[in-house]
Amino acid sequence: MKIICVGKNYIDHIKEFDGKHPESIVLFMKPDTAIHNTELPYYIPEFTSNLHHEVELVLKINQNGKFISEKFAHKYYDEIGLGIDFTARDIQSSLKKDGLSWEKAKSFDGSAIIGDFIQKSTLDLTNISFRLEKNGQTVQQGSSNQMLWNFDQIVSECSKYFTLRKGDLIFTGTPANVGQVLANDILEGFLGDKKMFSFAIKG
Repeated sequence: MKIICVGKNYIDHIKEFDGKHPESIVLFMKPDTAIHNTELPYYIPEFTSNLHHEVELVLKINQNGKFISEKFAHKYYDEIGLGIDFTARDIQSSLKKDGLSWEKAKSFDGSAIIGDFIQKSTLDLTNISFRLEKNGQTVQQGSSNQMLWNFDQIVSECSKYFTLRKGDLIFTGTPANVGQVLANDILEGFLGDKKMFSFAIKG
């Protein structure tokens, strides 16, 4: 199982990040060791002093596929969930300054939170609202209608470069207002009004 992530898929997040609008879908990957068990407390890694949350809609691939055309892409996922792409922002900034890749900042153990999944047939895929609450306050919120590239475009593009296999996960990008998490924070993710995950941050 692999995790494919989309970067720069929400205009407001692009503005707060570096302002550069990508001409094509930005992709990066996380290993399966990035997944954190949300039944356990989350400990901030010792190598970062600026860990940021990035809440995202997540697609679960339901069958193997390669070079999937956009018109058939909808057949390759039937569940949608919510997750967090944790980013060591201080490390990422240092790597970007030197023109280096971001794996240390994006793909470390525990850098992916995977919440519950629900059947896509119960959703309006063009307008899925979601949000992240920190200590009971909304810190990020977005909707699938704000994405630069929709789910089918993402699946098709990913399959050009990586063979998709059943069980693979695709993080589809984060809206604006990413921010730091600190010890004792409680993070809760919602898809509409349904709570998809909840866990505590430790020092």
